[in-house]
Amino acid sequence: MVEAKGEARGTVEEAAREPSAADGRGTRAWPGPFSTPRSNSRPADYAGLEAVFLLGLAGVVALSRRRDRQGVPGIPRSELPTMALATFTLADVLAKEKISTWLRDPFVVEGADHRPVAPQGGGMRYAIGELLTCTRCVGTWSALGLVGLRTASPVAGQATAAVLALSGANDLIQSAFRLLVERANRAIIQAEAAATAAHS
Repeated sequence: MVEAKGEARGTVEEAAREPSAADGRGTRAWPGPFSTPRSNSRPADYAGLEAVFLLGLAGVVALSRRRDRQGVPGIPRSELPTMALATFTLADVLAKEKISTWLRDPFVVEGADHRPVAPQGGGMRYAIGELLTCTRCVGTWSALGLVGLRTASPVAGQATAAVLALSGANDLIQSAFRLLVERANRAIIQAEAAATAAHS
């Protein structure tokens, strides 16, 4: 059963790496002494994404400077833990959760459980798919968006960060609770098995 699932997953990933008939480009192997993932995108596609990110970052910096000249205080350090947890939550929702399938669908091949498996297509489409399957990458963009919102509208930014942070904290607590329950159940089963073995 495990092997069948592995083969199915491999088939989906191979299909996602097939050359796109629309753009006529095949899979590109990056040169260099180290093994790197194959890609259906060109370096220019990644450069385009970086340019968009840097443009957004420059906009946030410019807005921060203007706010500072207006006497509006910047983001205090006390808010950074809340914003960090909010960034984690937002990245997880965008990159993994079923609710964001509509956003990932044009760029990512997903499994039956709506979990992203591999990028699809070619060119910029494939590059965006790679970004959406990387929680660290999505987290970087999420941080930029949250900081931008917090800078442009402190009240809205704080409210958004608070909601996302509380949601993330709830997720962590639920995960910790499940782990404790699993360990407790395992301990009970082991104790019952030991008691049965002792009486036999």
